[in-house]
Amino acid sequence: MAADDRDRILAQYDVSRETSRLLDIYVEQLTRWQAVKNLVGPGTLSEVWTRHVADALQLLDAMPNATRWLDLGSGAGIPGLILAIAGRDREMFHVKLLESNSRKCAFLTETARLTGAPATIINARIETVIDQHHDTDVVCARALASLDQLLAWTEPLLKTGITGLFPKGRDASAELTEAVGKWSLTYDSIPSRTDPQAQILRITALSRRDS
Repeated sequence: MAADDRDRILAQYDVSRETSRLLDIYVEQLTRWQAVKNLVGPGTLSEVWTRHVADALQLLDAMPNATRWLDLGSGAGIPGLILAIAGRDREMFHVKLLESNSRKCAFLTETARLTGAPATIINARIETVIDQHHDTDVVCARALASLDQLLAWTEPLLKTGITGLFPKGRDASAELTEAVGKWSLTYDSIPSRTDPQAQILRITALSRRDS
């Protein structure tokens, strides 16, 4: 079943043979490190291609011309490291992976080395370094925090016109309702291709509402 999932996802996203090989390395590394580092939810590892790889690959389609990505709270490299592997053949493509956990950074560093992914791993807390990354087209984060918290972290970037790309699950509408009380934002919602109850929020403008 896992092999069927792999082949279906790679075909769906038109992944090249070489990129497929590198994604296999990523999955092998994730499986090996999971045993000691608990990088993803234990119940999701058997669904790695449909639950994690595909979830990351669809972000490339949401911003096909973006080359400079910043992934917040990268953890197991989802979506950032997968994006770096999948986008490696694109001119000037690069992903910065921001992660505060040094053990997860060790996994990211080693896997980026093995795959040759165009990625830079940054071991730091978001709020201490976010304002240093204005050389970015897109800032993304998956399963990290509420939309309100993501907007608070990324305000220095989004208010300058950098795009925010935030996958959200069934609570997206409630999170939007909470956020618009504090923020004025321009966004659109992209249906997730991996979960009918999920969506990707693409934010193209942000400012704080007057208190």
